[in-house]
Amino acid sequence: MGRISISCLFPASWHFSLSPVVLPRFLLPSFRQLLLLGLLVSVMGLLYLLLVTGKGQYSWLREDKHYHTHLGRVPDLEATDTNNPNLNYGLVVDCGSSGSRVFVYTWPRHNGNLHELLDIKQMRDKHRKPVVMKIKPGISEYASTPDKASDYISPLLSFAAQHIPKNKHQETPLYILCTAGMRVLPESQQEALLEDLRTDIPVNFNFLFSDSHVEVISGKQEGVYAWIGINFVLGRFNHVKDDEHEAVVEVQVPGSDQQETVMRRRTAGVLDMGGVSTQIAYEVPKTEEIAKNLLAEFNLGCDAHRTEHVYRVYVSTFLGFGGNAARQRYEENLMSNTRIQNKLLGQHQGESADSPILDPCLPSDIQDEVGPQEKKVHLRGIGDFDRCRVLLQPFLNRTNDTSTSLNGVYQPPIDFPNSQFYGFSEFYYCTEDVLRMGGHYNSTKYTNAAKSYCATQWKTLKERFDRGLYASHADLHRLKYQCFKSAWMYEVLHSGFAFPTAYDNLRTALLVYDKEVQWTLGAILYRTRFLPLRDIQQESLKGTHSHWQHSFSFMNNHYLFLACFLVVVLSILLYLLRLRRIHHRSTLHRSASASIQWLEEGLGSPDLPVTL
Repeated sequence: MGRISISCLFPASWHFSLSPVVLPRFLLPSFRQLLLLGLLVSVMGLLYLLLVTGKGQYSWLREDKHYHTHLGRVPDLEATDTNNPNLNYGLVVDCGSSGSRVFVYTWPRHNGNLHELLDIKQMRDKHRKPVVMKIKPGISEYASTPDKASDYISPLLSFAAQHIPKNKHQETPLYILCTAGMRVLPESQQEALLEDLRTDIPVNFNFLFSDSHVEVISGKQEGVYAWIGINFVLGRFNHVKDDEHEAVVEVQVPGSDQQETVMRRRTAGVLDMGGVSTQIAYEVPKTEEIAKNLLAEFNLGCDAHRTEHVYRVYVSTFLGFGGNAARQRYEENLMSNTRIQNKLLGQHQGESADSPILDPCLPSDIQDEVGPQEKKVHLRGIGDFDRCRVLLQPFLNRTNDTSTSLNGVYQPPIDFPNSQFYGFSEFYYCTEDVLRMGGHYNSTKYTNAAKSYCATQWKTLKERFDRGLYASHADLHRLKYQCFKSAWMYEVLHSGFAFPTAYDNLRTALLVYDKEVQWTLGAILYRTRFLPLRDIQQESLKGTHSHWQHSFSFMNNHYLFLACFLVVVLSILLYLLRLRRIHHRSTLHRSASASIQWLEEGLGSPDLPVTL
């Protein structure tokens, strides 16, 4: 009685007894102390709940998101996890003039934030290579046999179907977009080819496909898609600033009733020069009264009522202003002027290698022949870069109007001090293949390098080529016409598009973050812009129960720990309370025993002497 026994069951059984007499005072608290201790423990539990499962959760999500934002380019190169049930897929078939290619894209479920776009990436196979397939010739070659169009496309779709999980086919959108080769066909032939695709593809494949998913896109659309793709990869559509020094621009949001002005991340302009055409695309931040056929206004956001992802982009494509087409126009003009001059003066310039026409746009001492076999004109290069530039200026077709560019087409003003441009294709090849100065563009260094190249003897250039001093994909054709194309690129940039010679924010590139950016990326991003609404609506239909399950699945460990913690604390409190009662009873018992013993001793004592 009055002794406490405690047993602990572990691998071995321990047993010991503890007398309440020897218990310290702090283990025998008063009721008020127990109540205060209970309140303190409850407050600690609530703080734990807020810090660990509340703020900590969101701060962890922010840190995790920030981490993946900055390292997002690394996972892009990893193989796509086709076992992930939350991964979505999309297909874009680019039907070009020389062939067709299929691109497979993937993206996770949208996070529900209407301010953010889908995180679309190109699918990569188990070898980490992009899932792309190309076939030749172009679909326009089947203009006379349109019933074979679907058979022509089928190998591309079968290839894509093998890489996409079968249970995802039905929800995978498929877009077939035709470009330059189809544009030159009569409308009746275009429609016959498209109709065969609309009819047969749904029969043979189970992709999400409708009549509006196949069409011939304009050069303006293609330019817009390219602009979207490049800026998406650069992260320019993410308006949450990660760096306080990052460039921003003031934009008058299109579509707002009161011409709302916002500050958002600056987008990049795009310059692209191919063999046949040249294109420019850039955002116009302020309202401009320009022709509608040169302006593309679109909303990349999933909510049409939100204006944060509304962009106004100037796009213009110039046919005949590509590098090869410009050289062809230059040679035709040269031959025409030579024939007229010979006829007027009775000369025979250019009719033989002994009396060639001197061409400042060819490397020094190179011999060349142009024109048909019966009317060939012989040329000899003199490699004069400045003279070549002067001869090329009339081919820009500029007007006296300072607000126009190539061919007299209107060009909205560019805020050059607060702008950035990327130059692709010939802009990169001209600066890198031979001159080896791709990347940051500096007009002074570029002109000096181009002058030096043009003035170099052709024999010396060939020796350098044989020694492998130029880019691996540079060939003799590049060496031969590098002088001309260097001058043409310079004139298009500085005289045609009116870029200042001191402009310091142009980068020529072949890849963006080690990836080749196709206009198809911009196409899938634009055409799937409303899909986040579907994900958000599906989440809302699940109701509160789904939300509770999601929250519990994330925080159940914290709640379980908190519950166990409270149970243990409560058990300790009850145990201490029991100790207090036992101690109290023991004290009373000892006190009563002492009184009885004293009484018994008093009664049993010998008689005391009494004096009367």
